[in-house]
Amino acid sequence: MRARMALRYAGVDVEIREISLREKPQSMLLASPKGTVPVLIQPNGQVIEQSLEIMEWALNQRDVDDWMLRSSSELKSHAAALIAENDGPFKQALDRYKYADRYPEFPMEHYRAQGELFLKRLEELLERHQYLLRDQFAQVDIAIFPFIRQFSMVDEHWFDATHYSKLKVWLSNLKDSQLFNDVMQKHPVWQDA
Repeated sequence: MRARMALRYAGVDVEIREISLREKPQSMLLASPKGTVPVLIQPNGQVIEQSLEIMEWALNQRDVDDWMLRSSSELKSHAAALIAENDGPFKQALDRYKYADRYPEFPMEHYRAQGELFLKRLEELLERHQYLLRDQFAQVDIAIFPFIRQFSMVDEHWFDATHYSKLKVWLSNLKDSQLFNDVMQKHPVWQDA
């Protein structure tokens, strides 16, 4: 999702191929033996296999609103730290919260509480700006958004009852954005010819 959003924002023309991970096409596995998505195959044949790297590649093509925060080394550094926390400890807590039955060492509430540490940090940031680091969204928002969306959907009643009012507005604004809705268009599952 975050790779698609960055590609769309940057105006990079790509062919989207929806992949069934249960029936991975041979062409995908030839391009990327790791067998996970996303995979971006550039016209020169170079392959990018990580969503964050695809985002950065797209934003290096075109970034009219300074999503990469190049104009401020302090904000750029802060964004990198937030993304690293999201992709590391928060993602681990999210996976365990979503699939708590696979991690029976602790109840799901334990994993949710671990994830909440990051939610609290985001809520504090949103006290100052409409988005995480400024009043306009940036790469950091788009990089983190899909994971917060997933977290909110594990137990929607619980999330709706939380006191993360700023985070809920942030999440709603991103879910309602034209950019998000454009990339959520359904595509037929790709089959090798």
